[in-house]
Amino acid sequence: MAHFSPEIIRSTVACLAPLDSQEAPKFDLPEGACDTHAHVISPSPVYAMVEDRSYTPPPAPEDKYLAMLTETGMSRGVLVQPSVYGSDNRYMLEVLMRHPECLRGIAVVTQAVTDQTLLDMHAGGVRGLRINVLFGGGIGFDAMETLASRIAPLGWHMQFLMDVRQLPELMPRMKKLPCQCIVDHMGHMPVSLGLNHPGYQALLHIVRDHGWWAKLSGAYRISESWQNDYLDVTPLAQQLIEAAPDRMVWGSDWPHVSVSRMPDTGRLRNLLASWVPDESMRNRILVDNPARLYGF
Repeated sequence: MAHFSPEIIRSTVACLAPLDSQEAPKFDLPEGACDTHAHVISPSPVYAMVEDRSYTPPPAPEDKYLAMLTETGMSRGVLVQPSVYGSDNRYMLEVLMRHPECLRGIAVVTQAVTDQTLLDMHAGGVRGLRINVLFGGGIGFDAMETLASRIAPLGWHMQFLMDVRQLPELMPRMKKLPCQCIVDHMGHMPVSLGLNHPGYQALLHIVRDHGWWAKLSGAYRISESWQNDYLDVTPLAQQLIEAAPDRMVWGSDWPHVSVSRMPDTGRLRNLLASWVPDESMRNRILVDNPARLYGF
């Protein structure tokens, strides 16, 4: 199999803003429902974006984020440090500390991070670190073993934004990581390549047989069926859920940065109605699983 190495996009093109309203729910949202993947972007220049970023997002501040959670029926949320801020987690941490009862966070740090900084982040609601090899400003695979060993005593997990075409080659290293791990956006690989692709088969294997987690998020990033509710993503989502229903979580990926067409956040949530018709299993994905992973 040919080696796949995605090139990080280095353009700083301005992103579209998220829609002002969302599609209404097609099912009852349970109390404690959690959106496990979103970002906040401050309007203040105090929080400078890194020069090697891949995109320039418009402000997506705390108040708009909280309004989105309310409108989509979510009681809880997980903020993921966006790549545009590099390892400067200040804004995310400030938002977390104002809402300790309902928010958690995933940080980005370098290998030079101190033990005290990690402890302070834990007290502030951080529960994991992100490896990001798709957008400029992220921390790459070279750091994952060192960082995984640092966070394991805290009970944190490592979150991977990667294209799973890389997974077969990396799996021997990843299986040895001493902490829980989760893959963003169902592997961030075009579903048009087929579920028999070695990348998707590796994702299913590591989820089913090695205790990894996956985020049922980012359908619009891997689909070619925008006009048909991302129907082509349904088989992948359902295979992941079948493989490990107790290790699936859902995320909106708001404010949907670096896309040419802006998705409807409510419509993305409503995909769960067809992906997971069973209400009790859907509630596990929305409430029980994230409560366990993020310590709500």
